[in-house]
Amino acid sequence: MSRRRATTLLWQLAIGVGFLVYWQYAWDLHDKVPWLVPELFDPYFVSKPSDIFAQFLHLGCLQTVKGEWTLPGSAGFAACMSKSENNLWAATYFTLVNTLWGFAWGVSIGFALGLLLGRSDRLSEIFYPYITAFNSVPRIALAPIIILAFGIGDASKIVTALLVVVFLVFFNTFEGARSVDRDHINAARLLGASEWQVTRTVIMPSTMAWLFASLTPAVSFALIGVIVGEFIGAEHGIGRMIIEAEARGEASGMMVAVFVLATVGTILSAGVLKLQRWLLRWRPAEQRQT
Repeated sequence: MSRRRATTLLWQLAIGVGFLVYWQYAWDLHDKVPWLVPELFDPYFVSKPSDIFAQFLHLGCLQTVKGEWTLPGSAGFAACMSKSENNLWAATYFTLVNTLWGFAWGVSIGFALGLLLGRSDRLSEIFYPYITAFNSVPRIALAPIIILAFGIGDASKIVTALLVVVFLVFFNTFEGARSVDRDHINAARLLGASEWQVTRTVIMPSTMAWLFASLTPAVSFALIGVIVGEFIGAEHGIGRMIIEAEARGEASGMMVAVFVLATVGTILSAGVLKLQRWLLRWRPAEQRQT
């Protein structure tokens, strides 16, 4: 590990630990130095890290209410898991699966439409105004309509995530297809390449960089779309856990869900970046820096 990388990691750890310590103990000083501790750190609203961790152990069936530890696979763990169909692990699983499905469908449809309209001036002239108009509608505002049409099951969450992702990917792909060097296209045609061969060997590789530029925010937006759908109506999921904890006034339960979402989002983004580096390994290293 390089010295620069080690220093960066130390700074990251120091900032993270320092913030958690401040969060844990700052409210005790609120009455003495209110200018140093904003009202936001009231435990009623955001709980404390120690309480959040204890709630995580409880919701994750890793510890009983009495403080007794239960290991995965044990009878106590299984009994705890069976008490709620929307326990922490099940909720995370369903939210993650719906996010990945919505992300995959949104990327696939957005990429195909972007490539099609980017390669065809005629189709672009006809459909671009309609796509722009639909893109102007906040997709989150469509979530209640989607719930009404598809029900409170997983399908509505996948469709919501799809609609959030598809236009982000479409516009990046569209611009990428439009910006391909014409000399490369003409050279391929001069060598006898068909339109499909030009698309496959010239257009698509050149557009991949534009596509991947949209994937990191797209996966985060897909997660947001699923959570919004779960807020409105869901049988399971992290969003439902947040709504239920809010109804009970449990700040620690809500913060557990928030931290789980942050972890899931970070892992998904890191996975997309690794996939990007692998698929774009043919490009110069400085061009793949993100």
